[in-house]
Amino acid sequence: MISFKIIPKIDINIIIPLIKLLPNASDEATITKRLSEMIHQNYECVGVYDKEKLIGCAGLWIQTRHYAGRSLEPDHVIILPAYRDQEIGTKLGKYLIAYAKEKGCDAAELNCYIPNIAGQKFWQKLGYQKIGYHYIITNLND
Repeated sequence: MISFKIIPKIDINIIIPLIKLLPNASDEATITKRLSEMIHQNYECVGVYDKEKLIGCAGLWIQTRHYAGRSLEPDHVIILPAYRDQEIGTKLGKYLIAYAKEKGCDAAELNCYIPNIAGQKFWQKLGYQKIGYHYIITNLND
């Protein structure tokens, strides 16, 4: 039985093993430090569960943008490989839209990396449209 529920902030570190599976993941100490900051910055995370087992997650940011209004931004969306191709991601996508509506959002937007062709196809299938590129400068304090 697949279910979705918001992970309590006190339990946020349960997502670390999932985050470490992402291609651009930082080391565990960095992830832990960043999560401890994120939970104080309007960050939420939905867990995807098979009964009681955490099999996926999606970080959630709600913000107001001048061009989109109040919007939900899913971040680091991941489903364990053994659970892929079972329509769980599609169900999660529908959950995210319902959650955005529940929170009074006007839009949902996200970033998907250029090499992630499967991810791009997935999000487009759910109705998201490509509108631009995401740019980043890292290591500003080095």
